[in-house]
Amino acid sequence: MRRSTRLVRQSSETFSSRSPVKSESPEEPTESIPKIRKKGITSASNSDAYESSTDQEIKPTTKKRKTSHPAKRSNGNAAALSHLFADGLVSPNSPLPCTLPRRQHSLTYHRPLLLDQATGRASLLTWFDSVTETRGMPWRKPWIDPASVSSPAELRSMLKRRAYEVWISEIMLQQTRVAVVIDYWNRWMAKWPTIHELAAADPEDVLAMWRGLGYYSRATRIHEAAKLVCGDPSLQGLLPQDVVELERKVPGVGRYTAGAISAIVFGRAAPMVDGNVLRVLSRQLGVLGDVKADKKVIDALWAAADALVKAVAKDVGESDEGGDFQESNRPGRWGQALMELGSTVCTPKPNCGTCPITATCRAYAEGLEFSSKKGMPTEDSCIVDIEDSCSLCKSYEEHAVQDEEDEKIVAKLSSKKSSAGGNKKQASLQSFFFAQSQSKKPNKKATSSSEPDATVLEVIVNHARKFPVKVIKKAVREEETIVCAIRRKGDSQFLIQRRPEKGLLAGLWEFPSYILPDTNDSTAKARKGEAAKFVKGLLESEKGLKHVGELGSVPWLFSHLRLTMHVHLFELDDRGNSGAPSNGAMGRKSRWSGDVDAESMGTGMRKCWTLVKESTE
Repeated sequence: MRRSTRLVRQSSETFSSRSPVKSESPEEPTESIPKIRKKGITSASNSDAYESSTDQEIKPTTKKRKTSHPAKRSNGNAAALSHLFADGLVSPNSPLPCTLPRRQHSLTYHRPLLLDQATGRASLLTWFDSVTETRGMPWRKPWIDPASVSSPAELRSMLKRRAYEVWISEIMLQQTRVAVVIDYWNRWMAKWPTIHELAAADPEDVLAMWRGLGYYSRATRIHEAAKLVCGDPSLQGLLPQDVVELERKVPGVGRYTAGAISAIVFGRAAPMVDGNVLRVLSRQLGVLGDVKADKKVIDALWAAADALVKAVAKDVGESDEGGDFQESNRPGRWGQALMELGSTVCTPKPNCGTCPITATCRAYAEGLEFSSKKGMPTEDSCIVDIEDSCSLCKSYEEHAVQDEEDEKIVAKLSSKKSSAGGNKKQASLQSFFFAQSQSKKPNKKATSSSEPDATVLEVIVNHARKFPVKVIKKAVREEETIVCAIRRKGDSQFLIQRRPEKGLLAGLWEFPSYILPDTNDSTAKARKGEAAKFVKGLLESEKGLKHVGELGSVPWLFSHLRLTMHVHLFELDDRGNSGAPSNGAMGRKSRWSGDVDAESMGTGMRKCWTLVKESTE
């Protein structure tokens, strides 16, 4: 007898297939060989067919056991997602919203309602068109329709510049707010309007231009990539159109940036999934999972995004014989719409009252169901085989952590109930759920089609913000460093060192610095001794080197590190001592600088320089 559990019936039988369409695996996106629908325009992707494959780790088997293997489970999950998001499936009766707190449902619950509702897709695009210029992003420009440009050479030139603009904007926007990026992007484009001019730039100038954006290795990779793209005889400065080719040939370009360039610039049906989009899709699909670390959840949301952008592209035309959809502005608008929605409306604490696609949002529907029903389905509702239950979602009871917002919601709902003759107080969200389950009379006044009042909307928002699962952040590591500014008396120049080309603040210049051991007692006297020992190895001779004092401490916070920099000033009497840097000085390039302000330094080190300047002027 098959084991079963009492679940709300939402199995795969809900969907019926109109045509057996084979869908691509989310772990193995299939991109067609790129092409521009104009004669005379080529790129590497025109001449080189590239076929992607999925590398699988094969682990040695020591003993056969009657248990499921990870590879088989992974393949099974990919197949299930492929079927779930396949074109040709219809949902005549969409599964009802999950009832809280158990949220029991099958995998088919997560088929995007947007996938089967063209009106919902149109609503999001219409909303995006109305707000696209609100934040004044200079890189947002009309799509270049190849059919509107008669000259192949002119079209190539236009696409080359447009792809470059989008590429730079997407890299800058990683981990950086739009308001900050706008000024950096404008200054970058004013200095290097084309990818060829960037390729010819001095590396120091590129790092200097990037100063303040952080993650400096991005600037180095951009510069290296520009030189590669311009030097490639088949590309000649034009970024590839195809996602796979972009990832393969352009250093620093991952699947998100590749999707953005392919969709926005070339009109390809490629998914664009950043952190904002993962949050939007988590709520739209009702996936209560970890979108940062759970590969199964991430793959599912990417697969959903891929299916959605193809549906959007198909809304204006069928695919050709090769499976390619006709290029248009729709994929780019769609991807940017999802990102804009996640950035401005569907934020960590969403503004559901202004969202254009609440009709297709699972999280919204669940919140509405919770707020508008006093009773829940009885225990005998229906039964679903345990094999059909969802494997993506975390337990709501374990992972939807109760906080102050929950307590406020419970108080308001309890107040409403008490005014109707119910209990005057509910101790917690869980006790409120329990109280709900005891009543079997639904609230007939509230319907899903009516506009929610303020209290109901607050309940919906509070429920939606639980998606995706909040991950407890790791404690930020703390570190102390000694920063030694050595000033040469004769010409007032300072000794600087270049950081390694990989790692934190890669390739930037700094005053020689030394990480204090965790066991240090961090007293001024101890730090002075550590600084004195450290500088002895920086110069070929320590003759005439004098410790002036500790100027102060500069705290600086990175995403993974809380750094305290103790700044020490030394002076070198260069009479009889040239101050030649030691060849073995930490294996780094060292030199004297007479214009520290012009050097490519991180923002934290620049604050150290401010202390030094104030003490030496």
